[in-house]
Amino acid sequence: MSAVLKAVEPSTSTAAPILELKHLCKSYGTGPSATSVLKNINLRIREGEFVAIVGFSGSGKTTLISLIAGLIGADSGTVLLDGKPVKEPGAERGVVFQSYSLMPWMTVRQNVALAVDQVFKEAPKAERDARVEKYVAMVNLTPAIDQFPSELSGGMRQRVAVARALAASPEILLLDEPLSALDALTRANLQDEIVRIWSQEKKTVILITNDVDEGIIMADRIIPLNPGPGATFGPEFEVTLPRPRDRSGMNHSPEFRRIRKEVTAYLMKVGLEQTVDDGGAGTTLPVVLPNTSREHQAQLKGAAAQEASAENVDAYVELSRVSKIYPSKKGPVTVVEEFDLNIRKGEFVTLIGHSGCGKSTVLSMVAGLTEISEGYIKLDERKVVTAGPDRGIVFQAPSLVPWLTAYENVTLGVDQVYPHATRQEREDICTHYLERVGLAEAADKKAAELSNGMKQRVGIARAFALSPKLLLLDEPFGMLDSLTRWDLQEVLMEVWTRDQLTAMMVTHDVDEAILLADRVVMMTNGPRARVGRILKIDLPRPRSRKMLLEHPDYYPLREELLSFLSSGGHPA
Repeated sequence: MSAVLKAVEPSTSTAAPILELKHLCKSYGTGPSATSVLKNINLRIREGEFVAIVGFSGSGKTTLISLIAGLIGADSGTVLLDGKPVKEPGAERGVVFQSYSLMPWMTVRQNVALAVDQVFKEAPKAERDARVEKYVAMVNLTPAIDQFPSELSGGMRQRVAVARALAASPEILLLDEPLSALDALTRANLQDEIVRIWSQEKKTVILITNDVDEGIIMADRIIPLNPGPGATFGPEFEVTLPRPRDRSGMNHSPEFRRIRKEVTAYLMKVGLEQTVDDGGAGTTLPVVLPNTSREHQAQLKGAAAQEASAENVDAYVELSRVSKIYPSKKGPVTVVEEFDLNIRKGEFVTLIGHSGCGKSTVLSMVAGLTEISEGYIKLDERKVVTAGPDRGIVFQAPSLVPWLTAYENVTLGVDQVYPHATRQEREDICTHYLERVGLAEAADKKAAELSNGMKQRVGIARAFALSPKLLLLDEPFGMLDSLTRWDLQEVLMEVWTRDQLTAMMVTHDVDEAILLADRVVMMTNGPRARVGRILKIDLPRPRSRKMLLEHPDYYPLREELLSFLSSGGHPA
């Protein structure tokens, strides 16, 4: 039977489950204002099993983990652990949340000891100290055992949280999106670390994630939590791939491709029901040129200027031997060295590489936000010296003015770029792009009232409304759940295609790079990072995630990118 058709039912195994959820329901609020979060949740988990629950923002994932952990109570239904109702937190359930929750004034050793001293308070101090050191070593943090959280990277802090949970020797490890805020390389390393510890310690693990590949790499079963309100479980998908699971090797596996396709297809299906209607984008975009355009400048200067020069379409954006050097106590540090790249007008280029390789530094120099140490950057035959409205920028963290509405945030840029347009024309430009990104109904909401996904929509609308010569995107979807990320990728592709803009995007997501780009620029690891390889994505447009998974060239392209990244970010 196809995995996509196999609904979650209580296990028929004769062995009693270690954890069972029976008709679990949870709402927030009272009376008419009550909101149903989880509805009729049923699940049986065997001892030693690794289960991944895939859900989207707002679907009730953290509520589910909190119910299992005993941090909150259900409205109805039961959580059974070893056949006994869960009524409060207990040391037999170790929890790791997305935020690290470390005590900043305590060292790694002291943060882990918090759990050990609480659970094993009767044990001798030498035994407790040995337990702390054992689990710190298990997550490969012994060299940092006496450092404070502020001295650690995000990945290292999350390792401390995992060590602290394991040191309490729980029967069940509950992981609530613990890796979602990390870069791809750190995330992959921690995935491997958790699987290794799970296999050694024989723990039962429930992982909440929004990453399909993460579920396939780590779990025995993947179970979608359908979007709420009143979220329910979808069908289960058994992951029958042999262990250990190698990322590059799995790329060749027909079984991996089948599972991946079926899980993604199901999530896209339920996601369609949640997609925000864009209202048909009813406002017509007025025919008015931004003051940054060649055409507008030519109109101001006269016909002679119009004929003075023609666009260099093949090198519309030109980066020539671009380097960035920072001073340090030990001498100059070259972060990016002799970076060479030409981008055609209307082309979409993605930059990919490991964290710290200089991707964002390159983008920041193109934006004019970071000074160029050596070489030069040209946009439309003019050297980039400082920031300007001819470059629209969308960052990972939405940079909106919180007390202004979505409409007012877009207006900030439009008023600057279209000072010669009528008030009605500027209003129509703002309204048109808010409609394009599905925010027609939220235009008058303050930025502080919007979700992260909606804030990013405002950022995209504002960037496009400038009609920039170059659109710059610095991991704009990196902090979003899968459904929101897929949705905004579709929005970005649709608006980019319509406006025929030139775009440059930084990403750490291999699938995102292939989906969006005409070419993927692979950067070598820093310091002295440069262009390692350039991969042409010769896939038909318009593209969709479904088309991508079915196209015969997709997995070979994916393999090339994964091979480059797994080689340490160096050319073959």
